[in-house]
Amino acid sequence: MSLEQVETLFSEHIALQDQQGTAKRNESVITGVKTAVNGDGPRYFLAGQGNQEFLRMNCNSYLGLENHQAVIQAEAQAAELFGTGPGSVRFISGTYQSHQDLEQKLAEFHARESAMVFSSAYATMMGVLPRFITQDTLVVSDALNHNCIINAIRLSGAAKKAIYAHLDMAELDQILQSNQGLYKRVCVVTDGVFSMRGDFAALDTLVALCKQHEQYYVEGIITVVDDSHGVGAWGQTGRGTEEVTRTKVDVLIATLGKAFAVNGGYVVSSAQVIDYLRETAPLYIYSNSITPAEAAAALKAVQIVDSAEGLQKQRSLRILSAQLRDGLVDAGFETLASEHPIVPVFIRDTARTGMLVQYLFAHKILATGLTFPIVPNGEEEIRFQVSASHTEQDIDYLLQVLNSFR
Repeated sequence: MSLEQVETLFSEHIALQDQQGTAKRNESVITGVKTAVNGDGPRYFLAGQGNQEFLRMNCNSYLGLENHQAVIQAEAQAAELFGTGPGSVRFISGTYQSHQDLEQKLAEFHARESAMVFSSAYATMMGVLPRFITQDTLVVSDALNHNCIINAIRLSGAAKKAIYAHLDMAELDQILQSNQGLYKRVCVVTDGVFSMRGDFAALDTLVALCKQHEQYYVEGIITVVDDSHGVGAWGQTGRGTEEVTRTKVDVLIATLGKAFAVNGGYVVSSAQVIDYLRETAPLYIYSNSITPAEAAAALKAVQIVDSAEGLQKQRSLRILSAQLRDGLVDAGFETLASEHPIVPVFIRDTARTGMLVQYLFAHKILATGLTFPIVPNGEEEIRFQVSASHTEQDIDYLLQVLNSFR
C-alpha cells in the first residue's frame, strides 16, 4: 500500500489553495496572554513574533469569559474532583453530575423543558437534524446557512431539499405553499445569527409562516435554529435571536464555545424531543461528551451571563460594537447595519482581502479574511468580532489602522 499517488493529488490541491490565497492551514499559534492594562484590553503573544503584543479581533469569545477567574476555578475544581475526562460515552459510564447540572441550567436559561450536551455545536447539528428528517420530509434551508447545516441535510436522506434566498421570507412562504400535499413533514432550518455577516433570521415571521402552513402537512412543520453566534452575545439578556425576535422555535441548537467560552454544543426542546434524541442521535450515543470539568466551567459561564454581571457585559458589548460599526461607516467602509458584535467589512476581492489581513497583522492586529468558498464570490470580507473584553481604546486603534489602509 502506498499514498504516493493520492499525495500527488493532495499536493496539487494545496498548491491551488496557496495560489488563490484561500489556504487556512497556516494557523497562528498563541503562546501567551497579557491581561488588560493602561486602557488596553488583553494582548496576545504568537510563536515566532517575539515580544510583540497583538490585539485579537477574530475571536468568538464575545464576553471574554475564557479568562474569567470564576470560570477557570470552576473547571479546575471539577478536574480535581472528577479527573480529566469522562471515561466513556455517557450511556455506558460517562455522565457526571456536572453534565446534568449544566443541562438543567441550559434548559432553564432558554425556558425549555430539557437540554442535551454534545461535544460541539457542529456535532449537535450533525447529530440532531437528521433525526427529524425521513424519506417523506421536505427540508427548507436559508441559502447562507452554516456548513454544519448543509452537511447535516446531506446526511439526512430527505425526500427533497429547497433553498430560499438569504432571509427571503416571501420565498419561504412560496416553498411551503407549493409543496402542500407532496410531503408528510417539513423541517425548516436556519441560522439565528449568520456567522459570516452578523445579520439574523426574522424568526417571528418564519415561525408564523410555518404555523400558517403546517395544517397541510400530516406530520407538521418542525423549526430548527442554530443560534451559536446569538446565544450569550445578543439580546438584552443574552438569549440571542429568539429574544430579539420575541419568538421560540421548536428546536434550538447553540454552542458553549463562543460567548460561554468553554467547549461543546447543546440542543434544547421539549422533554419528549430530548428523550428521543438521547435514544437516536449517533453523535451523542457513540461519542464522548465534553469533560466533567468543561461542563462545570460552562455551567459557571451560563450563570455569569444570567446575572447582573452578565447584563453589564451585554451593555458593554453593544456599546463597543456600535463604536466600531459607526467608525467604519464614517470612514467609508462597507458594512452591515446591525447591533451584533460580528462586524463585517466587505472588500469583495480575494487578493485585496489578503492584503488587508497582512496590513493589520503588520500593525499587530489579528483579523481573519473570509473568501470563497467560505463566502460566495463577490462577498469577500474581513470579519471583525467585538468582545466585552475589548476597550474603547482598542476600537479606536483598530479604526486608526484601517483608516491608514487606502
